Amino acid sequence: MILGIESSCDETAAAVVRGGSEVLANVVASQMALHANYGGVVPELASREHLRNIVPVVRAAMAQAGGGFADLDAIAVTEGPGLAGALLVGITYAKALALGRGLPLIAVNHLEGHIHAVLMEARVREQAMEMPLLALVVSGGHTHLYLCTQVSDPGLWRYKNVGRTVDDAAGEAFDK
Repeated sequence: MILGIESSCDETAAAVVRGGSEVLANVVASQMALHANYGGVVPELASREHLRNIVPVVRAAMAQAGGGFADLDAIAVTEGPGLAGALLVGITYAKALALGRGLPLIAVNHLEGHIHAVLMEARVREQAMEMPLLALVVSGGHTHLYLCTQVSDPGLWRYKNVGRTVDDAAGEAFDK
């Protein structure tokens, strides 16, 4: 079982996954109402909200999963890209928890996480995928096309950015 922690922008999230595909818990604390008054995410406010939310969100995810910290095999955390202060909250919490429990810490690239969420869903549904894959990532300040090739089974992938916006990101418009 792996506890995953996400704090790259304005949502504090924690999930517990067993066996790489069985989602036992997924808890999200949104900051949408807070940032709506400003027309977009205010980085300093986002960081402060992560500080308030990280402990209750992780506790709720562990309770929802029906296990305790002793049942975990590893901690995963978003390491970037994202807002520096927001990332710092999640990374610091994950490092402390991993160190305190003697667990491995897995750094996860935010953009790869979007791609692998789709891949995980396809595995769960037993949908065949033709290689290589073309992934469109529309998230925050990112609008990218990645050519994704599986190097080994399971898990090792290679990504090549084959296209991106050079002006405004569709992810920002999508998020708003």
